[in-house]
Amino acid sequence: VQLVESGGGLVQAGGSLRLSCAASGRTFNAYVMGWFRQAPGKEREFVAAINWTGSRIYYADSVKGRFTISRDDAKNTVYLQMNSLKPEDTAVYYCAAGVGASISSIAYDYWGQGTQVTVSS
Repeated sequence: VQLVESGGGLVQAGGSLRLSCAASGRTFNAYVMGWFRQAPGKEREFVAAINWTGSRIYYADSVKGRFTISRDDAKNTVYLQMNSLKPEDTAVYYCAAGVGASISSIAYDYWGQGTQVTVSS
């Protein structure tokens, strides 16, 4: 599975961005899709995940109520809608695919290259 993220950029605090992750290669709808992020000097952290049917969705507490993960299997794409952005959301955001729903990065087998999100105060 190849994953390519897009949609990152610079936004003011309180603004919104929508990240996209386009998948190619193997059967997209067989995978759990997740978003992670890594800020400078910090470890990669879980943001959100969605199972293959979309019936189970998980969020980190820090983004709950502000971010929404969704998937469109017809387009082999997963999205992360980010609203009410804060400077502490600044990070490189990574899309990942795995076979088990998990908040742990080690559960994911495939990763994109990442897209930078910068939130100014």
